[in-house]
Amino acid sequence: MTEIRPDAVAVTIENLSLSFGDTEVLKGVNLTIEPGEFFTFLGPSGSGKSTLLRAIAGFGPNPGGRILIGDDDVTRQPPWTRNVGMVFQSYALWPHMTVRKNVAFGLEERKLMPKEIKARVDEALDLVGLLDFAERRPSQLSGGQQQRVALARTIVIEPRVLLLDEPLSNLDANLRIQMRRDILSLQRTLKLTTIFVTHDQEEANTTSDRIAVLDQGIIQQVGSPIHLYDEPVNRFVADFLGTANLIDGPLETVDGTALFESDNGGTAMFRPQDLTIQPPPGTAGPDAALLSGRVEHREFLGNLIRYNVTVGGRSLIVEDSHNAGRPAFSPGDDVALALDTRNIRILTG
Repeated sequence: MTEIRPDAVAVTIENLSLSFGDTEVLKGVNLTIEPGEFFTFLGPSGSGKSTLLRAIAGFGPNPGGRILIGDDDVTRQPPWTRNVGMVFQSYALWPHMTVRKNVAFGLEERKLMPKEIKARVDEALDLVGLLDFAERRPSQLSGGQQQRVALARTIVIEPRVLLLDEPLSNLDANLRIQMRRDILSLQRTLKLTTIFVTHDQEEANTTSDRIAVLDQGIIQQVGSPIHLYDEPVNRFVADFLGTANLIDGPLETVDGTALFESDNGGTAMFRPQDLTIQPPPGTAGPDAALLSGRVEHREFLGNLIRYNVTVGGRSLIVEDSHNAGRPAFSPGDDVALALDTRNIRILTG
């Protein structure tokens, strides 16, 4: 994480619960986001991640529990007193206003002097690389430029916390990659506590200091991207963060002995890259087990080839790097798989 600015604040969530009618959306959420951290709420649609972000902003019904920004309990405060800035998926720009007027709007509402408004708007537009576009209207900008205007409009008010609600989902794939880099660079420059909501694991992994994985209104696990990927605590986290082989019960090696047993209710998990695919009979090092199988399906993904290999009636996913001129296995081929046993995790949830 970047150096923390002196006035950066933590966000603390204590036993937060929230319902819409009879539907419980958040269930006893406890979480501390550190000052200056780029923190992400990650989960599928309906997991409660956007509802949690909006609760921090003050939108929606009053929740049970507490939300603290710094030392201030803001749980019952209206949004305009919390001094947080929120960037929405839809940009929410005024179409009849210029870029400058859109960015200045919040400052004008705060009755600042025109000279200060101009200086702060210029600084914000410069930060997002749009100072030369100040007199254009939103319709004259690309989607990425409109999102930068939305960012400038938010940071110009100098919020204590920056909230980003799926801000990249309306952009095409290449622009999303550039924008997430730009957002992270801006956050590192401002050293501002930032909370990002996404359902896209790649966006979360490439930007976040830490991630909270949510499902059904409950935080399943919190940690750095690498920690969550390597050490998931349950099946949901393992499967949501990347591709995983999840095995209930014994998996037999090539000589017929069981590699592991999980009759206690546990699930063995290992990643596709923990398997090395070879022509039979194959070889395995001291920390690897040798499995025999047959290729059922192959997908070419450019930098790698993904295989589905049947081993003892189970389908395993194997990822092998692709290099020009290197032959690939085909469906129907018998193969050997070397599994690095040091990377097997037993999940109990």
